[in-house]
Amino acid sequence: MLVLWVLLMAMAFFGFQRLMEERRNPNADLARMTEGQQREVTLERNGAGHFVASGRINGEVVEFLLDTGATQVAVPGKLAERLGLKRGPGAVFRTANGTARGYLTQLDKVSLGGLVARDVSGPIGPGMGGDTVLLGMSFLNRFDIQIRGDRMVLSVPEAR
Repeated sequence: MLVLWVLLMAMAFFGFQRLMEERRNPNADLARMTEGQQREVTLERNGAGHFVASGRINGEVVEFLLDTGATQVAVPGKLAERLGLKRGPGAVFRTANGTARGYLTQLDKVSLGGLVARDVSGPIGPGMGGDTVLLGMSFLNRFDIQIRGDRMVLSVPEAR
């Protein structure tokens, strides 16, 4: 009976953890999509009202926080080390919270679902905490963006 009770508690715990993760990142499955096979990606807001999604930098799975107010893709320092990103020249960046020091870098390939961008510029932020990459306009401006309610749609621009 005790074993059954422990098993039920473990199932409830892991089920709750999964539910909380889905609320935090309702777009986690995007990292499993084949790059370059889609012309459109639809994202859902998370419980906090943000667009969070899993994607890839240079083939490695990362978590993105999409920010149309950010000029570039910003990678936390510790994550940049794990990804093997090269630190370029030092620079000072203006952020929503003031100024921050970082290093310029070039990302060979950034993908979100089936959408892919190559040679994406952005800073490495040694002072950024966590592992979430700020996905700014150096990636987003390559796609058409529509936000309606709790959905953001990114699509490959039509040839003009």
